[in-house]
Amino acid sequence: MIAGVVLAAGASRRFADGRGAQKLVAPAAGKPVVRWTVERVLASRVDHVVVVTGYERDAVKSALSNLHVRIAHNPNFARGLGASLEAGIAALPAAVTGAIIVLGDQPTVSTAVIDKLVDVWHERRMPIVAPLYRGVRGNPVLFAASVFHELRAVGGDHGARDIITRSPERVTLLDVDAEMPLDVDDRASLDAVSRALAADPATTGSP
Repeated sequence: MIAGVVLAAGASRRFADGRGAQKLVAPAAGKPVVRWTVERVLASRVDHVVVVTGYERDAVKSALSNLHVRIAHNPNFARGLGASLEAGIAALPAAVTGAIIVLGDQPTVSTAVIDKLVDVWHERRMPIVAPLYRGVRGNPVLFAASVFHELRAVGGDHGARDIITRSPERVTLLDVDAEMPLDVDDRASLDAVSRALAADPATTGSP
C-alpha cells in the first residue's frame, strides 16, 4: 500500500503579509490551492491520502469537503515541516509500505509524476525515489516504510531534504522532462499559478 501525505499545515507567513490569510485556501483558477493539490494526489494510484492540517485547520478542511482523505491535525505546526512530517507519518495505516510526501502549496503537482514514482519504487525497491526536473531535484518524494522513523525524527523547517542528501546511495532519481511544480509562496506566485492552471488545468508534466 502506497499513501500520499499532503503537508497543509503551514502558517503562510509570507503570503499573509500581516493579514492572517491562509494561502492554501486562496482561490486559484476557481478552486482553493490545497484542493487542486489533493485532487491530483487522489487521481493518482496511491491507496490512501492523509492531509496534515495546522494553521487555519477548519478553513483547510472546508476546502477539502467531500474528498476521500484522512485529516491529521498538527498542533505544533509553528515548529515547521518536521512536526507535520511526524504527524502525517503517525497517521498512516500500519499496512502502508511507502509514502509520497506532497507539499500542499504546489497545486500544479503532476499526477503522472506521482504514478511514475510509484512505478519506479515497485521496480527498484529503493528506500527513496525523487523526481529530477530537468536536472533539479524537487517534489514530491516517495519514502519506503523503512525510512519512516527518520521522517518522524526530522526537526525544524528543513523537511526531509537532509534524509535525501545524507545517503545518496539510497536514492533513485526519476528524470522528468518538465518544470518542477509551482509553489504558492506569496500573492505574486498565486497569480502565476492561477494563470498556469487556467491555461492548462491538467498541467501533467510527463516523466
